[in-house]
Amino acid sequence: MSARIRVFIASSLDGFIAGLDDDLSWLPGAEGDAVEDDHGYSAFMAQIGALLMGRRTYDVVRGFGGEWPYDKPVLIASHRPLDDAPPAVWPVSGSIEEIIAEARKAAGDRDVYIDGGVLIRAALDAGLIDEAIVTVIPIVLGAGVPLFAGATRRHPLRLIGSQAFGNGMVQLTYRPAPA
Repeated sequence: MSARIRVFIASSLDGFIAGLDDDLSWLPGAEGDAVEDDHGYSAFMAQIGALLMGRRTYDVVRGFGGEWPYDKPVLIASHRPLDDAPPAVWPVSGSIEEIIAEARKAAGDRDVYIDGGVLIRAALDAGLIDEAIVTVIPIVLGAGVPLFAGATRRHPLRLIGSQAFGNGMVQLTYRPAPA
């Protein structure tokens, strides 16, 4: 069985994954405040063999400073070289099918975590996303980086799980609906 392609992402109530200028200060924990629950992120990451990340997302994560947060292979969709990349991080280019095939190879028998709005939309349009976990944060940003804007067609999804958290966040797990 090949690695599943999975998304784990936060979204504002109005569908943005980042504010203007890639602002993430609205996310719990972004300002250094304590977060008591990781909302399933650690369990999710335990199933991941490799990450496939967009270049813009990579640049934002690198801009956080500190230690690189991933201890597994991270493939960065980019046509530009990665200056001073952390260990086990390398650029990939090609069609969405080609770069996902490379990420599956890097993941071995584990899943691939795809991160970044452009990549997520491209994989969605190509029918390559097996599962999307979207955690809705109770905030309206009004503008920013949309999660699914730009999809080239409709994508029926089937809700397979939902969980409400005491802080007002709601986590929704979707898989593609049968055709």
